[in-house]
Amino acid sequence: MRYFIQFSYFGKAYHGWQNQPNAITVQQILEEGLSTLLRSKIETAGAGRTDTGVHAKQMFAHFDFGPIQDSIDLTRRLNGFLPPDIAVKSIFLTLPEAHARFDAIERTYEYWIVQDKNPFYIDSTHFIWSALDLDAMNQAASILMEYEDFECFSKSNTDVKTFLCKIKKAVWHRKDDKLIFTITADRFLRNMVRAIVGTLLEIGLGKNDPQKIRAIIESKDRGEAGASVPAKGLYLTKVLYPEKIFDE
Repeated sequence: MRYFIQFSYFGKAYHGWQNQPNAITVQQILEEGLSTLLRSKIETAGAGRTDTGVHAKQMFAHFDFGPIQDSIDLTRRLNGFLPPDIAVKSIFLTLPEAHARFDAIERTYEYWIVQDKNPFYIDSTHFIWSALDLDAMNQAASILMEYEDFECFSKSNTDVKTFLCKIKKAVWHRKDDKLIFTITADRFLRNMVRAIVGTLLEIGLGKNDPQKIRAIIESKDRGEAGASVPAKGLYLTKVLYPEKIFDE
């Protein structure tokens, strides 16, 4: 039987979601907790990978196991077993062929920036003191949706088969004391959002014209794009699935 698990985590202590040798990851901690409570080796598959230090407000993974009599009780016990920076919201039965990664329709990320020094945001936002031209950044962000090949924003030497992504939303807005960039797409390349934000910030700082982003994208050269911003300001905020995933 296949189960989906919905959870969130603060990524400071982890080398991302995906298991890797000699590094602590969210997947490792989650699998250890499930394996202990279910008294069986549990392997999970996540909705995607997040880089070291990136956070997730909403993340999904799936795992296979026999009948679970009380998923609410398992959720409660698992939360008691996990560290404070990982929280499980729900565990539910789904279709046998459902896949946390391949069935995801779209994903949404936010990047948080503050422009006033604030010790309470030290691990959760990126601080920029210089003035930013929000209109210019939004003008450049809107151009992203005209393209599909984003090799220029992909991590170098990546092993992906395609650099094509369909961006459905890309916008900056101010909320309280934060400047937030929201971007939604069917898929993302490794390091893509942080590279996009770094490129848009150069435009906001007046180093490039908004139209410059066209030449950057068309170059397909990572060296033409801006430097990646720190991981601590990046949040996976939503993963969207077809309704059938939740119907069981």
